[in-house]
Amino acid sequence: MIARKPYPSDVQDEEWDFVAPYLSLLPLDAAQREHSLREVFNALRWLVRSGAPWRMLPHDFPPWYTVYQQTQRWIKAGCFEAIAHDLRSLLRLAAGREPAPTATILDSRTIQSTPESGARAGYDGAKRRKGSKVHAAVDTLGHLLALHVTPANEQDRDQVAQLAKSVQEATNLNVEVAYVDQGYTGEAAAEQAQDFCMELMVVKHTEAKKGFVLLPRRWVVERSFAWVARFRRLARDYERMAQTLAGLHYVAFVCLMLSKTMSVFGFSS
Repeated sequence: MIARKPYPSDVQDEEWDFVAPYLSLLPLDAAQREHSLREVFNALRWLVRSGAPWRMLPHDFPPWYTVYQQTQRWIKAGCFEAIAHDLRSLLRLAAGREPAPTATILDSRTIQSTPESGARAGYDGAKRRKGSKVHAAVDTLGHLLALHVTPANEQDRDQVAQLAKSVQEATNLNVEVAYVDQGYTGEAAAEQAQDFCMELMVVKHTEAKKGFVLLPRRWVVERSFAWVARFRRLARDYERMAQTLAGLHYVAFVCLMLSKTMSVFGFSS
């Protein structure tokens, strides 16, 4: 078989050495494996970065249905969550922090719906947009802690319990404070956070705001959303299933954190 020309999105050797143990649900040389697992991962990275439909994968990758089916297996097995959590710990250690954070920032982004996702889309009155909301929790460095997807009409304050539970599971009950915007105000949201040993701190706009104001703590999660917005597959909600949209967000964060980890530890070319 003739080797294909590399794509910019291809995983590097050092990166593959790190992620291969997480993605190998079966041995790499399993008899039923017809395609290279690394090439399947490369195809997924290309798709998330480029924004192309599954059926428009270039022919020098494995067949689209193989990539799709393997991606669904990885998502259901929580492979990308596991990679993200370990990469986050490494990056925190490299930055002189403890592996598990004591603070998190919560926020959401609304993604425009498409015909594929329209059946579960909701209308976000604040953003005047029909689609899905991606609710995320990041640490103070902007690295992903937890994430889930709802219709866009769901209120941010109603998602505190699920995010807080996921954050504490990821950090072994280490997070004490969650910084949020005014969309999370109210006793109910504060009580949900307290149920998981977390204090909700609302960072408000200044009363006399003029021009751009960098709000303490809150800008970190906005930067994280800006990072993943460069992955064109996530520019709109092209997925029929919410778990696929959430899984592809984890893929994007893994790509970002993996590249940064290799750079920090001197493996980047």
